[in-house]
Amino acid sequence: MVGVGGRPYALGVSTIPSNASGAAPGAAPGSRPTKAELAAAAGRAIPDVIRPGLRVLFCGINPGLWSGATGNHFANPGNRFWPALQLSGFTPTRLYPGDREAMLALGLGITNLVNRTTATAAELSADELRAGAAELTAKVEEYKPAWLAVLGIEAFRRGFGARKAATGRQLLTTGGVPTWVLPNPSGLNAHYTVAALGEAFAELREAVDETADRRPAG
Repeated sequence: MVGVGGRPYALGVSTIPSNASGAAPGAAPGSRPTKAELAAAAGRAIPDVIRPGLRVLFCGINPGLWSGATGNHFANPGNRFWPALQLSGFTPTRLYPGDREAMLALGLGITNLVNRTTATAAELSADELRAGAAELTAKVEEYKPAWLAVLGIEAFRRGFGARKAATGRQLLTTGGVPTWVLPNPSGLNAHYTVAALGEAFAELREAVDETADRRPAG
């Protein structure tokens, strides 16, 4: 089930770009891009992990250099997305960047608000974030996940024009889909420990489970 070994996945998920670093999808941390590969990754787009009818579509801000170099979301070893998923109960075991098949089998997907690799999210313009929010809305309308989770409150505020938004469930929906904002799991976000991120992710997981429990059978 886990996408180790670079097998392409169906359901519209792209394979790793041919100019990626060659790090094996699903591999545990250890396959490090070189400095030259990281520098060359700037400006690249990476493929979504997505299919129709997901339980949750997680939306990062934009790919970092590690993600751009490997073609995998949340690929920097300092990013806490993957341990937070496990701590929250979204995944039964620790997954790693590139585990596309395992994510999709659990009804979880990943996209980005802006699909342009940069060294930091601070390099994104307000126009890019607003355009990304419009594109994300269209994507949600097409794939119809049960929930959308945006990872990063400042990017959400700027992209969606929601200046007073806080983390947690939002009053607005995105493409008709309930929307939740989670803290940015980047290692640069010193306001949250891994344990605190796990608790924040668990609040979303509980809401997702409650929604699923209320759906009529059949």
